[in-house]
Amino acid sequence: MMTVLGIVIFFVGILLSVAWHELGHFTTAKWFGIKVPEFMVGFGKTIWSRKRGETEFGLKAIPLGGYIRMIGMIPPAPGSDSALGRTRRTGPFQGLMDDARRQSAMDVAPEDADRQFYLRAPWKRVVVMFAGPFMNLVLAVVLFAIVLMGFGVRTYTTTVSEVSACVLPATVAADGPPPQCPADAPPTPAAAAGFQPGDKIVAFNGTPYEQDDWRGMQEAIRSSSGTVTVTVERDGQRLDLTPTLITTQLRDLDDPERIVDASFLGLSPLDEIQRKDLPAVAGEIGSIISRTGEAIIALPSRVPALFGSVFLGEERDLDGPIGVVGVSRIGGEILAQDIPVGQEIAFFLQLLAAVNISLFLFNLLPIPPLDGGQIFPALWEAVKKRIARLRGRPDPGPVDVAKLLPVAYVVALVFIAWSGLLLVADVINPVRLFQ
Repeated sequence: MMTVLGIVIFFVGILLSVAWHELGHFTTAKWFGIKVPEFMVGFGKTIWSRKRGETEFGLKAIPLGGYIRMIGMIPPAPGSDSALGRTRRTGPFQGLMDDARRQSAMDVAPEDADRQFYLRAPWKRVVVMFAGPFMNLVLAVVLFAIVLMGFGVRTYTTTVSEVSACVLPATVAADGPPPQCPADAPPTPAAAAGFQPGDKIVAFNGTPYEQDDWRGMQEAIRSSSGTVTVTVERDGQRLDLTPTLITTQLRDLDDPERIVDASFLGLSPLDEIQRKDLPAVAGEIGSIISRTGEAIIALPSRVPALFGSVFLGEERDLDGPIGVVGVSRIGGEILAQDIPVGQEIAFFLQLLAAVNISLFLFNLLPIPPLDGGQIFPALWEAVKKRIARLRGRPDPGPVDVAKLLPVAYVVALVFIAWSGLLLVADVINPVRLFQ
């Protein structure tokens, strides 16, 4: 029951994020006098709607996104002989483009002729289209700030929680509580050097480390060799301990499935909930944006593994793409865990913030029908107008975005196929963060 409740709550959170995104488009469009007949969350058949003023607000049956409909998104073609954009040109996609132009023109009542999207200055169109993704970024920043500064996050510190008594293979040391040391197992460098639980490491080989920089400490240990000097605080006193590192097999810090040879000390860190400051929030946002951007770029390379997880029974990649159903299911798993309520809420908010970062970056891709597919033509139009003015030539007019419709249809078909594959994978072979 808690899992189902968690799925429902997180799914509602995603829908609210979509509505928040569309609110950015809607608000800026109204600021610039553009008429917006529809504001919808979802696609397909309308299941609920209410009209407020000149805009119909509603929910549709397929909750895989949302949209607002602004009049005049497609300008008349250059050389049109009527307001409906009829031209005498021919081509393999000309009928498709002409139909779209006619439909766009038919949405415009005579009294709204000056409220069309394409009539606004390029910078205004950029603002309208960028406002949606920007709202997702704002929401992500707010959610991360609430988590990091309000709830705090579990952080591995440089305070020693446990000193390993002996050196064990990486595959054994990672499975559950440490087993009894075999008679022939050598002591760890930390045990031999006299480390104790509660020691706070303040410096390694003369380099100071912040209390929350256990990862930096790990990297320093693994990249060193021989006898090193570790400065610790114990009972209010500073001591220099001189362990001699050994090289053994360890799990890679970035890929725990991979075993590497590295230097080993034999300490476990104390983890605690720490509240962060504003610079930490900015750093976390930057890190998430970077990792999410890399993941989006790598999406095509993830297709074979996703296909294998659906049709070949292969194990699902924990770092691979997850759809709306999958991420909602993870939200359900979080709520079903036997952990403090505060931690559950923090997990929820972090996950929702990560979804909003993905929406921010994905929608900025310069391909139709995404928001970036309207931003790029507007920027190109601004460049053309500027060049024309410098050369003393007439205004070249709006960029003919109808020419991008074939690309938009192809992208839409790819997106539908991709969403379907993700949906099947999330149902039959879901990603599970908690086993």
